[in-house]
Amino acid sequence: MKAIKQAGIALLALGVGLISGCERHSNKEVFYLVTTNSALPYWQTAASGFNHAAAQYKVTAKVVGPDGYDAQAELAELTKAIAAKPAGILISVADAAVLQPQIDAAINAGIPVVTVDSDAAGSRRLFFIGTNNDEAGTLGGKRLIEKLNGKGNILVFTLSGQPNTEERLKGLKDALAAKPEMKIVDVVDIKGDPRTAFDKAQEVLALTGPKKIDGFICLESASGKMVSDAIKRSNATDRVLVAFDVNQDTLDGIKGGSIDSTIAQKPYTMGYVGLKVLDEMFHNPPKQLSKDYSVDSFSPYPMFVDTGTSLVDKNNVDLYLSSAAEGSK
Repeated sequence: MKAIKQAGIALLALGVGLISGCERHSNKEVFYLVTTNSALPYWQTAASGFNHAAAQYKVTAKVVGPDGYDAQAELAELTKAIAAKPAGILISVADAAVLQPQIDAAINAGIPVVTVDSDAAGSRRLFFIGTNNDEAGTLGGKRLIEKLNGKGNILVFTLSGQPNTEERLKGLKDALAAKPEMKIVDVVDIKGDPRTAFDKAQEVLALTGPKKIDGFICLESASGKMVSDAIKRSNATDRVLVAFDVNQDTLDGIKGGSIDSTIAQKPYTMGYVGLKVLDEMFHNPPKQLSKDYSVDSFSPYPMFVDTGTSLVDKNNVDLYLSSAAEGSK
């Protein structure tokens, strides 16, 4: 009887050992988030979601990327991440032509890659998580049409060449095409420097008559405050400014009246969901990592996970301000 009891204890101990030895997660599993501009509040929010999911899973998260908009610097960070042989990489693509070869190299090396916020659709990345950017641009265009009663000159601020902003510009143009009296006068590439937006806005706010700029739209998050500041300095209260993203200063601008509205994305959700899907891929890898799943009707992966967009204006800005305050705790 004693021998049976001892054997039972030994089996129980073995079972516990096997269970503990088969834990799904470990801090030795390292996942990377490669951003386009780590200095922006937008990417700090995305990193927060990425890190939160990593803490829940007890894995290691590393967030890397240049402090400014620099596709070559982002490429260098991606190359270093691949060399570290991580469990997975989540990346926002500043320039698809620059980054696609290394994304494909990561897949060829057996590292799952998912794009986030800005896609490289022609690469071997498994799928894209982020905003439907075409629809986001259309939403901004419809807001301008509404506020300007279908007539006026528009100035656009963007980052030229970045896939997500190019899609937003297309959506904006499609929306305005229905209103021939709405004209895009210029598309200004801020090249990662929001001061360019301030200088250009201040310059054009002095124009009058047929050249007067009636509305501004920012297709990236950095320039909204700068254009808002220029409008306030010129006391141009009759101009309409549509911004992008829900940075604190953007929300404050809506509350104060210098920004009409902004298009809200969900960078926290992108980072949070991104780590979790990479973790699933690491533990349950597909039979063929480099397969084009977009043409597979039985694919285990979607082509696109839409994290959602919404319009924020004076009617709902307090909800977003409360959410931002709660998220910062």
